[in-house]
Amino acid sequence: MAFILPLTLIFLTSACKDDDDNGSQPTHGDLSIELDHGWGPSHAAFSLNQELTHPATQEKITFTKLRYYVSNIELTKADGEVWKEEESYRIATVGQSTSGVSMEIKDIPVGEYEAITFTIGVDAPRNTSGAQTGALSPSEGMFWSWTTGYIFIMAEGMSPDAPNGQFMYHVGGFEGSENAIRTTTLNFAGTNVNVNGTGKPKVKVKVNTARFWHGGISLNDINAIHMPGANAVVMADNFIGAFSFDGIEN
Repeated sequence: MAFILPLTLIFLTSACKDDDDNGSQPTHGDLSIELDHGWGPSHAAFSLNQELTHPATQEKITFTKLRYYVSNIELTKADGEVWKEEESYRIATVGQSTSGVSMEIKDIPVGEYEAITFTIGVDAPRNTSGAQTGALSPSEGMFWSWTTGYIFIMAEGMSPDAPNGQFMYHVGGFEGSENAIRTTTLNFAGTNVNVNGTGKPKVKVKVNTARFWHGGISLNDINAIHMPGANAVVMADNFIGAFSFDGIEN
C-alpha cells in the first residue's frame, strides 16, 4: 500500500496536466467593429453641433443627433462558412465628443474571416414581437408602436437651408413597398481578420454621413420623416451606401 498512493497521485497529476494541455487552444474569440463617421467622399471630420457644407448640394447642415440600429451581424470565412451572431441588435450612437462608435462581438469561432454582413434596421419579425429588452427596449426611444415598429435611423439637426430651419429623419418601415430594412456586405479586400482567441482584432468601417442627401436630394426636397413611406425608403437606400471597409488591425 505504501507505493499505491504516490503512483495514484502521479497518475492524477499527469491526467490533469494532459487536460490542461488539451484545453489550452482557444476555440472562440472576440473582435471589435469601429464605425468612423466622416463627411463626404473625402471623409472630412464629422461631429455633432458642427456646421458642415454638403459637397453636392452646398447646403449648410448641423447634426444634433445620429443613432441607428446595426443588427444581424454575420462573418464569412475564407472557405465560405458563415457565422451568425445570436440576438444581434445594437444601437450605434454618435456622441457629443467623438465621431467613432465601437461595437464588440464576442464568442466567435476561431478562424480567418474575409467579410462582414450587417443590417441597418430591425428585421421584420422583431418589429411585431411585443415589448422587448436591451437595444430593442422601447425605452431607447427608437420605437413607434406595435403596428409601425422600430425607428431604424434617427438623424436630426439644423440648417438655414431647410424650410423650417431644421431636419428630422426618423426612418423605419418593414412591410411591402415601405420596407426600409437594408443589408450590406463589406469584403476585407484580401486582408482577412484573424480570430484566434488571444487578441482582439479590429474591423474598421467608414461611415459617410453626407449620404443622406445622395443623388441630389436637398433639404427642400425632404426635411422631415416621421413614419414609414416613400421618403423613408429613399433615405434607407442612401444611408446603406454610407458604409465602406477601411482596414483590419489584427
